[in-house]
Amino acid sequence: IAKEVAKLLEMKAQLGEDEGKHKFVLKTPKGTRDYGPKQMAIRERAFSAIISCFKRHGAEVIDTPVFELKETLTGKYGEDSKLIYDLKDQGGELLSLRYDLTVPFARYLAMNKITNIKRYHIAKVYRRDNPAMTRGRYREFYQCDFDIAGQFDPMIPDAECLKIVHEILSDLQLGDFVIKVNDRRILDGMFAVCGVPDSKFRTICSSVDKLDKVPWEEVRSEMVGEKGLSPEAADHIGEYVQLHGGLDLIERLLQDPKLSQNKLAKEGLGDMKLLFEYLTLFGITGKISFHLSLAPRLDYYTGVIFEAVLLHQENEHVEEPVSVGSVAGGGRYDGLVGMFDPKGRKVPCVGVSIGIERIFSILEQRLEASEEKIRTTETQVLVASAQKKLLEERLKLISELWDAGIKAEMLYKKNPKLLNQLQYCEDTGIPLVAIVGEQELKDGVVKLRTVATREEVNVRRESLVEEIRIRTSQ
Repeated sequence: IAKEVAKLLEMKAQLGEDEGKHKFVLKTPKGTRDYGPKQMAIRERAFSAIISCFKRHGAEVIDTPVFELKETLTGKYGEDSKLIYDLKDQGGELLSLRYDLTVPFARYLAMNKITNIKRYHIAKVYRRDNPAMTRGRYREFYQCDFDIAGQFDPMIPDAECLKIVHEILSDLQLGDFVIKVNDRRILDGMFAVCGVPDSKFRTICSSVDKLDKVPWEEVRSEMVGEKGLSPEAADHIGEYVQLHGGLDLIERLLQDPKLSQNKLAKEGLGDMKLLFEYLTLFGITGKISFHLSLAPRLDYYTGVIFEAVLLHQENEHVEEPVSVGSVAGGGRYDGLVGMFDPKGRKVPCVGVSIGIERIFSILEQRLEASEEKIRTTETQVLVASAQKKLLEERLKLISELWDAGIKAEMLYKKNPKLLNQLQYCEDTGIPLVAIVGEQELKDGVVKLRTVATREEVNVRRESLVEEIRIRTSQ
């Protein structure tokens, strides 16, 4: 192949460099997309619901650079490290684009010696993934993270993170959902009592993680066939990982002769019980399910892990609702900050990431289906005139409105036709028109027209701002 390529390149060189102009393709890079005004309007809605929830829970906001030193990111993501974008060497610093917002957060805490913070961070991250755009998987996408860092009594911050996920998903009205929870320690303890050698924990973990997509038989044969686990150990794991439930299941496992002998599993189950008690007080256990098959996707999780999944009822007669996919996830990572601290000082952290891209594609599809007209501007009033030669008066009035904080527009024509001005309001969803005319100017009034009902009233010029505010606040 190399020989053939060299031959072809030689022929190309002989043909001359610029035979015919190179055809330039206009497209966004693979795994990225543009957001037009309509998409941005939907996106802003989702963001504002999420941000107001984060603020309601007392979070501060931070931001970090879009690229980090390569060594900051190396070794934090396990298998996924191959998806990190590396940049060209610029003046001796090897840099990579950030892969998530959690590792930069841990670096920020260690660097500034912060031991206690509740923060949110919404920003773009980058993954050299094989994109599946239709499923909301991109190479550049937003993450919305909320984290609580600090030494606190067990499971109180963890419960709050789950409450936040519950609030956001209920608020966005995405349909039915379930939040699966598990604990890294329960999983590791279970592997140990089932006879999985330490060296195989990670790889068996990634097999278990496939249980939400493929049946147990397939997972079992992968463990035994590809990963060399003994059939007995695999069957033993199978007894546990197919279980899910609530407090009753936790109580049952605490009595389990094997699991209760394992220190890690016992600790994890004790905390899980506590967590469910707090979630009961928050009144959200109806949407929470303790799943023994939930496995940590990232290496840095140390305790509780959770994942919110949208359920998708195909029709009324289905017993088990089908899952649409994960829309939020998170967990406890107590060791990450210590990896950056020269003295290895640990700062316990728990956090949640909202899968905004997936949520966003669901909202987008829903809007397309409902054919609801979505406004892409927030203009409250169009300043219009019914006669010619009133451009100066329109400019004067619109300036007064802008200075008073009213969102106003006018058409960029000297003498626009009234019909065109009204049509513009119809098209863009502007609710009010302020019309100036010779007579109105003499009387010191402005004619205020409601676009939807076509009713008109004369408003004194000095009360106009107040009147617009009242009408648009409803």
